[in-house]
Amino acid sequence: MKVVISAVAPSLDAQVEPRFGRAPYFILVDTDTMSLVEAIENPFAAQASGVGIQAAQLVLDKGAQAVITGNIGPKAFQVFISADIPVITGVSGTVKEAAEQFKQGKLKPTNSATSAAHSGGGWGRGMGMGMGMGMGMGMGRGMGGGRGMGMGMGRGMGSPMAGMGSGSSAEIETLKQQVDKMQQMLEGIMKKLDSLEKKDK
Repeated sequence: MKVVISAVAPSLDAQVEPRFGRAPYFILVDTDTMSLVEAIENPFAAQASGVGIQAAQLVLDKGAQAVITGNIGPKAFQVFISADIPVITGVSGTVKEAAEQFKQGKLKPTNSATSAAHSGGGWGRGMGMGMGMGMGMGMGRGMGGGRGMGMGMGRGMGSPMAGMGSGSSAEIETLKQQVDKMQQMLEGIMKKLDSLEKKDK
């Protein structure tokens, strides 16, 4: 019986590749003679998508009567099921060991795919928050020649936040520090104002 085993290299001593569609090689083994019939290079391994279906069709075209691998996605699995080809997953070790275990009846076909359709993808989420505060105060008094004072203060802060959290302790601390500075500046303004009013009297 001819079985195809996903492998990391083109030999019977190579390790079984755990990902069917991304396997560098498919080793076609005749389990009756335990010989390597053909080492098939997978030309679709590096493609962005659709590798499972194309790899499955390649294996079918080579006359495989069973498939042995680590994991297989739903699309490739469906190709084999439609062709009535048994798929064995969860296999590790060397290609030769896998073929021997199959020949001895130790490996049983799986009845469903074992990996997601887009295995190996990645995603990220982020949130950003920015806060700004501004305060201005101005006052003028005049007697005779006139005297006036004006003061304004504006302050802004933008704080990017990674992930899903909000109201982090670091941002709270920063805002507290801003409030303290504003209070200090306000106290300074009030003292100057008192001093000017006393001089005007």
